[in-house]
Amino acid sequence: MVGMNVEPDSKRRIIDFLKRRSSATVAELTDHLAVTSTAVRQHLDDLEHRGLVCRLDPVNTGGRGRPRMPWALTELAADLFPDRHADLTVELITAIRDSVGEEGLDAVILRRSQKQRESYEAAIAASEPGDVAATVQTLADLRSAEGYMADVTSDDDGSLLLTEHHCPICDAAETCQGLCRDELELFRGVLGPDVTVERTTHLLSGDPRCAYRVTPVSIKLAQR
Repeated sequence: MVGMNVEPDSKRRIIDFLKRRSSATVAELTDHLAVTSTAVRQHLDDLEHRGLVCRLDPVNTGGRGRPRMPWALTELAADLFPDRHADLTVELITAIRDSVGEEGLDAVILRRSQKQRESYEAAIAASEPGDVAATVQTLADLRSAEGYMADVTSDDDGSLLLTEHHCPICDAAETCQGLCRDELELFRGVLGPDVTVERTTHLLSGDPRCAYRVTPVSIKLAQR
């Protein structure tokens, strides 16, 4: 992820100008920054190399000379601006709790989990049914797509460890512990009765990440 601090100040001014204008040419940026066009081009080249800006299709103004090349911000540049998604989520959870009470909030969380389960089950059904490792990997891929940076490792005893190295809903989960509670039940539901799922580390308990041990029931029986 790109850092929030873009140096030197001229680069930050370019980014802010493009944010306000949607796009701008080198000439427009030169006028705005009151620097040379060479300096602007050097800043744009560096920002382009970092994936923060991109060149748009040239615009022909109908006059003489080469068509003008506008520049614009990329989606990656959104990380450079304030983001209150986490604050908004916490505020919405609090508002739901105040409006309909804890039971109402639990019902909302349950409905969310049901929709997640339907989505996960559909993806798992399209993978390799009966193959525990493939199923857990599919679940990890789904979680990674949601921002959890999940991976799967195997242990000598045949169990699998599903680890989530990031929690994109950490602030919300701290406000509403039911989100984490339903997550464990969600995994148990989609992975089915042929495995047991245990949470071994928990971010909200002070661990650096969340991890879940998935053990085929056949292994559990063999260990008895």
